[in-house]
Amino acid sequence: MAEHTPETTSSKTHKHTNRLAAEHSPYLLQHAHNPVDWYPWGEEAFAEARRRDVPIFLSIGYSTCHWCHVMEVESFECEDVAKLLNDWFVSIKVDREERPDVDKVYMTYVQALYGGGGWPLSVFLSPDLKPLMGGTYFPPDDKYGRPGFKTILRKVKEAWDSKRDVLVQSGSFAIEQLSEALSTSARLDKLPDGVPQKALKLCAEQLADSFDSKYGGFGSAPKFPRPVEVQLMLYHSKKLKVTGKSDGAKEGLSMVIITLECMARGGIHDHVGGGFHRYSVDECWHVPHFEKMLYDQGQLANVYLDVFSITKDVFYSTMSRDILDYLRREMIGPNGEIFSAEDADSAESEGDTRKKEGAFYIWTSHEVEDVLGEHANLFKEHYYVKPSGNCDLSRMSDPHNEFKGKNVLIERNSTSAMASKFGMPVEKYLDILGMCRQKLFDVRSKRPRPHLDDKVIVSWNGLAISSFARASKILKGEPEGAKFYFPVAGTNSEEYMEVAERAASFIRKNLYNQQTGRLQHSFRNGASKAPGFLDDYAFLISGLLDLYELGSSVFWLAWAIELQHKQDELFLDKEGGGYFNTPGEDPSILLRVKEDHDGAEPSGNSVSVINLVRLASLVSSSKSDNYRHNAERLLAVFEKRLKDTAMAVPLMCCAADMLAVPSRKQVVLVGRKPSAEFDSMLAAAHASYDSNRTVIHIDPNDDEERGFWEETNENMALMAKNNFGADKVVALVCQNFTCSPPVDNPKSLESLLSK
Repeated sequence: MAEHTPETTSSKTHKHTNRLAAEHSPYLLQHAHNPVDWYPWGEEAFAEARRRDVPIFLSIGYSTCHWCHVMEVESFECEDVAKLLNDWFVSIKVDREERPDVDKVYMTYVQALYGGGGWPLSVFLSPDLKPLMGGTYFPPDDKYGRPGFKTILRKVKEAWDSKRDVLVQSGSFAIEQLSEALSTSARLDKLPDGVPQKALKLCAEQLADSFDSKYGGFGSAPKFPRPVEVQLMLYHSKKLKVTGKSDGAKEGLSMVIITLECMARGGIHDHVGGGFHRYSVDECWHVPHFEKMLYDQGQLANVYLDVFSITKDVFYSTMSRDILDYLRREMIGPNGEIFSAEDADSAESEGDTRKKEGAFYIWTSHEVEDVLGEHANLFKEHYYVKPSGNCDLSRMSDPHNEFKGKNVLIERNSTSAMASKFGMPVEKYLDILGMCRQKLFDVRSKRPRPHLDDKVIVSWNGLAISSFARASKILKGEPEGAKFYFPVAGTNSEEYMEVAERAASFIRKNLYNQQTGRLQHSFRNGASKAPGFLDDYAFLISGLLDLYELGSSVFWLAWAIELQHKQDELFLDKEGGGYFNTPGEDPSILLRVKEDHDGAEPSGNSVSVINLVRLASLVSSSKSDNYRHNAERLLAVFEKRLKDTAMAVPLMCCAADMLAVPSRKQVVLVGRKPSAEFDSMLAAAHASYDSNRTVIHIDPNDDEERGFWEETNENMALMAKNNFGADKVVALVCQNFTCSPPVDNPKSLESLLSK
């Protein structure tokens, strides 16, 4: 469990204190003592802008954002800049992780107008919140022919004074155009025949064309670990294999394997502490931007689990453990909640006021020698550690010599080759490496830590709940006696299920209102003011479905069904199809968007289609038809996107194909719970990779379960009753309205599912 000290702002006196000091968000608290007179997003700020008749300066970022820190130091801590902002504007600071709805409106505007975006996001608004102009990071002074922040402030002030009407009219027009473009309606009730299959094929081809055969990944530097791309390639590969196109299937799987292996060996992977950094600045996955985000960890653990279930190679199961053990060690709170992120920047030593990117994670050759003694040479050769520093593999790795003399650990040779070179068995070599990493971890733990953003976000917890739940059973496929080395703990995989259940329980207790059936978006020292958004519902429902299917209580499945009902009520466009990203109840949010882009995180609409397909295979026919209808209408909204730019929506391509599959496979397990036999059968049900499979498990002796299934799906309740035996667990595999004869041992079930 993570040990962390809650951030406080009262431990020393400050020259300046603004309204952000009363907020809970770590990002807002970081700015609570700027000379800028910041307001949080809300009516108080809007009213002040109207009263003074001045524009609003809106700054959006997040607590682990490197360039947000830079702009704070250069501009928001500067008295001269603060005077301009305080005299001419009302300044509002927003944490994008706390208010993704606000961020979406103005990021969409900046991207549409200027062709790019990012954080910090800097936007000027009229008092009625219409955007006037915007950008991202601005240096404080004019440089390289580009205007600095002070110049921008003066120009906006002059434009407001001299041509306000034109500015406001232009902003209003931009919002109207964006609103129309981003809330499109379905032309048909469902996608035309063949579109899902063509979109899946097109996306796979486009990704294959962008594949880096040397270093893995899709596209060039900077390289982001976009797990939805891996998910699509795995899904498409499986589809090719099932239809007899084994060469194409192997080619797609090979791209995934190369990518995941290069990432695991690269510096984007924290070899000493586990988990993955945000992205690599170079093409070889070596030098990262060092922040660690929960949404990456949850998704990456899942794709490593998927590849393990296909290849049975312990390398991939070890990597999923590496990520999940990092989360358990560093990112889980006292009540099971899972925190959001760790910063890239930290002080090099205690007492330093200036933070540096990567300071916590990088090493000099001398430091490694001091800590590791006799094993230093072996470790240095294995991880490419050099006295001059090792950030030299690409011209993009360290263009400004920030890491001169420093090393970001990377594995460039195979373990077996290195063990042979040092004349020892592979197992002994791995033992030494693990011991070395443990020693470095202990030394590193004494360094000033990067800031921990201990905000709890429902959507990101949903992604992590999924990976912990899936690991609990999929990892049972590891060979008996498999050895693990630090930072992998090698614990019983069932412990991962406990982590998933505790995280789900925390959300239900602290971020769910049982009277209204609604979620709140985030928690820190209490629930945030922001309501739950589409991603919160969709990602949590997905996690709860995994919790149930991987062996936890039917209680979670019942909650998932309730949340889906509430999601439909709050976000579904009942006329035009698809889900909006917000409930549409906040007048300060000028855009209500139907998001489709599967980026660093999947889109709420893509995840929702998969949820609806899964739910449809669990409930009785009338409810099932409703779920499928909503999924069909949703996909019809994005018909053009699927046809023209499939690569932007890889998970939606998978979802569309899943919905088009004529009959989803159902694995029904019946028997007494809990028992070792039941766990073994569950593990067998999940042993192979198959996205078009639903696992249902029922103990007819359990009153809660029996009652749930009698109400939710009478046929399932009857099947369980008719196949229940007091002394054994049986499994039936059902598809196309027929079921196999029951089997009662794991090997038979695995064999049945492999056909």
